[in-house]
This record gives sequence, C-alpha cells and structure tokens, in this order.
Amino acid sequence: MQNSVTYTKNIELAYSCDIAVAGGGIAGVCAAIAAAKHGASVILVERFGIPGGNATSGGVAAFCGENAGQGAVFDEISAMLETLHAIGPYTPYPKDNRKFNHELLPFVLNSLLEKYQVRLLYHTRVADCIVEDGQITHLIISGPSGMQAIGAGYVIDCTGDACVARAAGFRVMKGRESDGMQLPMSEMFFVRHQTSAQCVPEGLLARIKDQDELPMTSIWPNGPGGNAIKVKIPKFDATDTESLTAAEIFARKRALQVTEYFKTVEGREWMFDRCSPIIGIREGARILGDCVLAVDDLRKGRQFGDAVAVGYYCLDGHSPDDDKRTYILPKDELAVPPYHIPLRCLIARDGKNLMMAGRCLSADQLALSSARVMTTCAMTGQAAGMACAFASAEKTEVRKICVSALQNALTENGAVLAIGRFN
Repeated sequence: MQNSVTYTKNIELAYSCDIAVAGGGIAGVCAAIAAAKHGASVILVERFGIPGGNATSGGVAAFCGENAGQGAVFDEISAMLETLHAIGPYTPYPKDNRKFNHELLPFVLNSLLEKYQVRLLYHTRVADCIVEDGQITHLIISGPSGMQAIGAGYVIDCTGDACVARAAGFRVMKGRESDGMQLPMSEMFFVRHQTSAQCVPEGLLARIKDQDELPMTSIWPNGPGGNAIKVKIPKFDATDTESLTAAEIFARKRALQVTEYFKTVEGREWMFDRCSPIIGIREGARILGDCVLAVDDLRKGRQFGDAVAVGYYCLDGHSPDDDKRTYILPKDELAVPPYHIPLRCLIARDGKNLMMAGRCLSADQLALSSARVMTTCAMTGQAAGMACAFASAEKTEVRKICVSALQNALTENGAVLAIGRFN
C-alpha cells in the first residue's frame, strides 16, 4: 500500500516583509508590534479570526506572574484594558492572576496591531516553509484565499507548537524525557446562574457521583451571573492531529459532566453556556535553541549575560499522568526566584533566521511550566521582535547583533531585566 505522495504546485508569492510572525497569541502580538515599532515591515499569521491565543480564543482571562516591567507593548495592552475598565488592579507578584475581560482583549490587540501597521492574515495557518541552507526563505500559508507564499527576511515562531520549526525540519523537544508526555491541557467553559437550568437526561453521559471522581477543577467569576470553569485534561498530544481531535471531543464531554455534577450533587443553579473554541494547550513542542533553559537555572535564579526577559512564575507543572490536582514536583519545591531568559533561548539552533517566543522557547519541560505564562510570553515576544528588527536593519543574523544594544533598547522600552527588581 502506498504510504506517501509527492505533491508539487506553483503557489502565488502574495506577500513579502522584513519579518513574518507565525501565531497571534500574546507572544506573537508583542513580537509583531515590537518589530513594527522599530521600523520593520511585519506580517502576522493567525489561525483564528482574533488575536490573543489562549487569552482570548482559549478563554483564559488572567495575566499570571509579574505584570509590571514586562515591556512597553504589554504595558500598552494593559493601559488600554484599564481605559476600558476591562482589567483588575495591579498587584505585585506573587499576588498575581490579574483578571481581564477576554471578550474585549481582541479589540485592544487589533487596535494596537493596526496602530503600528502590522499586516494581519487571520484564518490562516503556516502549512510549510522553504528552507535553503538553514535560511527560511518563504512561508507557505493556507487561508481563505488558498495556498500562498510569504517571502520574509526573518521568521518568529510563536505558534506554541513549533509549527514553523517542524515544517523546516529543525529539531524540537516535546514532553518529558521519559515518555514524551506533555503538560496537561485544560478545557475552559462557562456557565450562567439560572434557577431553571435543565439537566442532561440520564443515559447521555456518565455521571460524576462524588468529589473523588471530580477532575481538577478551578472556578472563578466571569461577569455578573456567570462563572468560568477550568478542567484538567491530561494524556493527549497537542502536536498530533488525531490526539488533539480526541482531546477536544473528550474535553467538551467532560465540561458537561462537571457542570452536571455541580448542579445535581452540589446543588448549584448553573446552566451550561459555552466552551472556548479551542482547548487550552500548555505544552506543544519546544524548539531547540542555542541554549536550553533548565529547571536548575530557575531554581538558582540564574543570571545570563545575554538576558532579554525575566521569569517569576512558579514551577506550575501539573502531572501529565492523571486528572487530579497533582504536581510533578512536591509543592514545597514549586517556588522559584526571578530568573533570566537569555537571547540564545529564542534563537533556533538549526536555523539562520528563525527565532521563537512564548511557549515554544528553548527550555526543558519544568522550566517551560513557569516561562509559559502570558506575562513572560509578552516579554520574550517583545525581545524576539526587537532582535529581528535590529538584525533586519543591519542585514545580519540575529546571532550577530550587539546584545548590549538590544538590552539597552529593551530597558528603554519598559523591560526590567534586573532580577532583583521585584524581590
């Protein structure tokens, strides 16, 4: 039986730019805006019709970690949310989880992307890329217009799943070393408070009968008369088509089961409203960089000479083996001091012009469990965008730019790189 095909097609070279950013989550938005603010022409490719990633499409309406000192782009996002009365007050880390309105955040991000003249391609995915001697020359995209090509001088992979790197054949890391199991996903869904809420008829889904059967569940307010619910969904692979499909099906069933438990067992007057359009993915694939950030670097609060971002968040690595509130590490080992993220963790080792930001940065799994939060993603995104803009202006590889000049520019653009700042 034939197990492969050869496919050849002439594709329109529809776009060209200095920097192409793949993935419009917080990291991608901050990368695109930062690059555009520093004179580069930028195209942002996003698979959904709105930017924000897990913060918007995923329904995760909280900025975890330190919210101050994450860079001018993140500051501008926060300021605009404040103007709209769509974000809670700032408190220094570890009093974090700054709640915001995830339905208004897309308006804020779109407004800023338009302000800085980032060209947006929504409902579009990176399907492939053309690589010549380690240089990505073109991205092959697939959107409503069909398959097209983008010619780009530099590429930043902010997909979270290392989609560009994997298409280019560059090395990636995934899951824990022993078996490749990833940090568990979460299903975000929403309920309304309604006294006449209908129950799901018996026989349509298995019932959760008591708290021992309940998966890890987090509940927080979601506007007047509503709640947001997060449920742990383990043992699926975010980088595998069939596994991610199965995860989405299972997670939506789980959301109904959890809702029914709270109604029938705990007596809450909840009506199931909706699920986020995509399951929340904590770990897809991490791109092998010039440096791999290790969990011991975090524990020691390690400083790097080429630091471009600072992480603060705890080692939030939930066990991938079960759906309970269990951690990979003992709870007394989760806290870490502020730590540096070096530029080398944002440069793909196998490429000449590929950078990454957000949760596909070069790190081991436990280091990622901290660095994946949106505040840190914003900081790495701004750093990658500015680094590419510097390299583009100098017509050189990112590895060859002046790191101290980049650090000075990051500091001038609101990034606090001194790890003692919030101790």
